Amino acid sequence: MSFNIDKKLVVAVSSNALFDLSHEHELFERLGVDEFRAYQSNNRNLKPDPGPAFPFIQRLLNLNKIYKEERPIEVVILSRNHADAGLRVMDAVESYKLDISRSFFLAGQKPYPYMDSLGAVLYLSTNRSEVEEAVRQGFSAGYVLPCANKFLESDKQLRLAFDFDGVIASDEAEIIYNDTGNLDMFHEHEKNKRNTPLKEGPLMPLIKKISSFQKMEREKSVVEKNYTQMLRIAVVTARNAPSHERVVTTLTNAGVDVDELFLLGGIEKSKVLSVLKPQIFFDDQIGHLELASESTPSVHIPFGIANK
Repeated sequence: MSFNIDKKLVVAVSSNALFDLSHEHELFERLGVDEFRAYQSNNRNLKPDPGPAFPFIQRLLNLNKIYKEERPIEVVILSRNHADAGLRVMDAVESYKLDISRSFFLAGQKPYPYMDSLGAVLYLSTNRSEVEEAVRQGFSAGYVLPCANKFLESDKQLRLAFDFDGVIASDEAEIIYNDTGNLDMFHEHEKNKRNTPLKEGPLMPLIKKISSFQKMEREKSVVEKNYTQMLRIAVVTARNAPSHERVVTTLTNAGVDVDELFLLGGIEKSKVLSVLKPQIFFDDQIGHLELASESTPSVHIPFGIANK
């Protein structure tokens, strides 16, 4: 029986991003694939700890519990593991009560080419070089940085934070600044283009999809007066006035209505994120993420001029 996945928000995630398999990866690097597979098989009952993408995936899947008829979310594991090692991963999925039933275990092959077959708008991996290769080939992929912070299980709300240029929007405005090195000229250019939306960036498909479910959340809060939104979207950008209007123009043109917009103008992003406490933050500049990832699960999108 075929499965219609077209109307769902589909996210693909590697097993190493979903679970903390750092010890197992070190074992693979040091002793090779046979010892790695033997360890996975012999320790099948040893449940791995949550990985850096776990808080995001867990809370994303909670939307299926709220919208039981629509079941709008689909998460698929795309893993380089062999099938026998994958048994431990799927045991952990069941143990953590994650609503994941689909997985691809590819025995060392690259996972991201299968995104198109799933209609996935995002692939999360801890393999940095693999993510960089995927983005070069036009896939929406992100490198998940390590994060030691533990999130409260009682906090069920899903909060997503996105940088703007090079993430939601293209890097065409960043190129202007890179070419001139003059912030005043950049502001003037963006002010003149304030009514012209920027081209889509690599994560615009994701934020469009998630925004459609956010509208469902707002409708639900109107009908159910005591209902608390379980999904919030924030844009956290280094832009400030007078380059701010083009941000709003681009989001409005895409049909995206965010809950919070932070126009920081040079304020350190990690300071805002420590208050906002998103379960995931996407940025195209690794320098912004090195501080943020100490307390916030962070994803590097290696796209555009900032990564050349």
